[in-house]
Amino acid sequence: MQICFPQKEQEEMRIIAGKFKKANLFSVPGNISRPTTDFLKEVIFSVLPDCAQKTVLDLFAGTGSLGLESLSRGAISAVFVDVSSRAIHTINSNISKLNCEDICKVYHRRVSPFLKTCPEQFDLIFLDPPYNKNLVNKTIELICQKKVMKKKGKIIVEHSKKEIISEKWKTGLEYEKVSGESVISILHYGD
Repeated sequence: MQICFPQKEQEEMRIIAGKFKKANLFSVPGNISRPTTDFLKEVIFSVLPDCAQKTVLDLFAGTGSLGLESLSRGAISAVFVDVSSRAIHTINSNISKLNCEDICKVYHRRVSPFLKTCPEQFDLIFLDPPYNKNLVNKTIELICQKKVMKKKGKIIVEHSKKEIISEKWKTGLEYEKVSGESVISILHYGD
């Protein structure tokens, strides 16, 4: 006899504001990603200044929802990076659905090698790595070492409350919000 358990329902993902407002996004199939909830997106974008004319990098992008939300709110371009083939397919599907291929680039790569060779700089860098894998501080370190962030840029990190931002980066911490097991940390560097 086979026992079937209902699958945990994922929250429907959508764009919450801007020109793509209320557009539903495709989810990554399976349990390989942990999409940012609408609540956390609202927290992030209520704290961020206007996205207009900003360039965006979405690392560990999953569905691409943070980069796409930024584009909806006026960002001029977005780059998405993820190592998962399913995530890359989902990101491309979401970009296509919103008809914004001309202002997006998608890289099927690990984040660390991408950052080591990235020739561009960005105004907003979203960082949403798998929880509790010690990737947060290592990735922030690489972003700063390789000068991937523009002056006055911001790093927006969604991380587990068990994975603490290193004291080394606390001087640039301008906002932190805990919600359940998740923390949103917003850091800035340079004047």
